[in-house]
Amino acid sequence: MRVAALALLAGACALAGGAAHAGSLTVRDGNNAWAVNEDPSADANDFETLRGAMGKLRLNDASFSYEMETSAALGFGFRCGFLGLLHLEIIQERLSREFDLNLIATAPSVIYKMKLTDGSEIEIHNPVDMPDVVKIAEIQEPWIEATILTPDEYLGSVLKLCQDRRGAQKELTYVGSRAMVKYDLPLNEVVFDFYDRLKSVSKGYASFDYHLTDYKPADLVKMQILVNNEPVDALSMLVHRTRAEGRGRAMVEKMKELIPPHMFQIPIQAAIGGKVIARETVRALRKDVTAKCYGGDITRKRKLLEKQKEGKKKMRQFGKVDIPQEAFIAALKVDS
Repeated sequence: MRVAALALLAGACALAGGAAHAGSLTVRDGNNAWAVNEDPSADANDFETLRGAMGKLRLNDASFSYEMETSAALGFGFRCGFLGLLHLEIIQERLSREFDLNLIATAPSVIYKMKLTDGSEIEIHNPVDMPDVVKIAEIQEPWIEATILTPDEYLGSVLKLCQDRRGAQKELTYVGSRAMVKYDLPLNEVVFDFYDRLKSVSKGYASFDYHLTDYKPADLVKMQILVNNEPVDALSMLVHRTRAEGRGRAMVEKMKELIPPHMFQIPIQAAIGGKVIARETVRALRKDVTAKCYGGDITRKRKLLEKQKEGKKKMRQFGKVDIPQEAFIAALKVDS
């Protein structure tokens, strides 16, 4: 049984150093896909190395699937399918250790249907390719019917988890000491970490199966994560408006922990369009420029601090932020 999710991947995968090129590797399960982006600071020729590495892994891992994909924003890449976050991490680690590749996981997504104001209808695999909101008349997201079997003592936690994910209960029956519950759930809420959370709240005893039912209209918004005022395409996602602030705040707090301090201050923001809904700041590394001042007029210390402040401001304008690989997967594990 395959659980985990959908995400589109984009970008030509590059590995070791060289021309800047966005790259990505994705995972796929039916309508669902996970994305793993290649480190953009790599040589585009290494895309073939990645293709060969994925083919070799596919030979001894039947649960891993992939296919070529392209995106207008990110370029060429692969759409892949994993069993979950753990499987994604294992594949990424094997590609890194066995083939010396640097990969970055992108946020998972599902296939959305959008009705535009001109009467046409399109399918969106990647939030990066979403058209301007003024052109969208309606967004529809896929829903599933989930069947969960769990020991009775964990039923309360399982029901709460499903309710938190915008679920609607359909049926609750008992088979001996085990409960079987059926829920209608939006696939968008399942693809991130639902299965991992389900195993956590049930201490591993719950089982989960689902099948797609239909598409329903939803109030979805595109949320972007900005690092030093630059959007990180790999972490763009469509979320329900009621959950956007909570997920955005959780993601920026997690990113703050994972991005190491630089010589300049780094703002991390979650934004919907031009509106910032959450912000955290990574403080800059600082040298004690007043250490050599012993006594004397306070204006001397102020002058040194102001000079340092101006230098930090200029550095932030032109500085580059390095985001660790582990930050991309860790950001997807937030509990919003």
